[in-house]
Amino acid sequence: MELQFLGTGSGVPSKERNVSAIALKLLQEINSIWLFDCGEATQHQILHTSIKPRKINKIFITHLHGDHIFGLPGLLSSRSFQGGSDLLTIYGPKGIKSYIETCLHVSGTHLTYPISIVELQEGKLFSDDNFTVYCKLLEHGLPSYGFRIVEHDRAGQLLVDKLKADGIQPGPIYQQIKENDLVVTKDGLEIFQKNYIGPKKRGRVISILGDTRATERNKSFVENSDVLIHEATFDNEKENLAREYYHSTTTQAALLAKNSFAKELILTHLSSRFQDDDIPRLLQEAQEIFPNTEIAHDFYQKSLPQKE
Repeated sequence: MELQFLGTGSGVPSKERNVSAIALKLLQEINSIWLFDCGEATQHQILHTSIKPRKINKIFITHLHGDHIFGLPGLLSSRSFQGGSDLLTIYGPKGIKSYIETCLHVSGTHLTYPISIVELQEGKLFSDDNFTVYCKLLEHGLPSYGFRIVEHDRAGQLLVDKLKADGIQPGPIYQQIKENDLVVTKDGLEIFQKNYIGPKKRGRVISILGDTRATERNKSFVENSDVLIHEATFDNEKENLAREYYHSTTTQAALLAKNSFAKELILTHLSSRFQDDDIPRLLQEAQEIFPNTEIAHDFYQKSLPQKE
């Protein structure tokens, strides 16, 4: 599981930062990539990475402001030319279906793969064998959503030494024990899985919030995240401006991370007014409240190893 930030700016692209897009690479887990937002020129950013558009099978749009969706029609079209054939599911606020269908129709674009468009409602978005994804309405000028991605707990390790000590030697029976609550041998020996499996390995949790004012209402939604990704459009001195424009500051994001017991905070969606030499100051503002904070830059990557 790996995060790669394809665009970390807000509003308009700059020489240093493109507009919003984040890839969640789940290649080892499910051989797929999930994309969160798709700002202008996202497909250009992808060209500088190892990401294959045909591997993207889910796209989550936080809200319909242009800096989060203007790259979507181009990416959908290019995916056809780049070998995409599998179903692509797009999740977004009400209006995303009309936006996509209009863009494809007016431009005469024909896709070589099926798409499914799901307009968001708060709560559980979906659950499969590996993940459950939830969404929550945030506080922004347009309906904006946050996503909580919860990996299911994995089964504990087989206690091989204990099996051997009890006279159960390696062989196909080990796989049977891993897959069944009870295994009965030819000799009538009953082997209960619970006696030979270690504790479950807790799944990873990632919370990705769209544009939002700072609000305590988001605390329970992002609680205990291994990684919280939060916008920081403004610095601490512009708190009033942040509220006026439905955004957050560095310190407000850090307070949410602290109060929700997140393990790590990654800030993104920085205003184009900030230059590279502003980053240390912005980072310090957040780290004074929540030390384990990073500020993402374009192509920044973050690996999330499996928990033991």
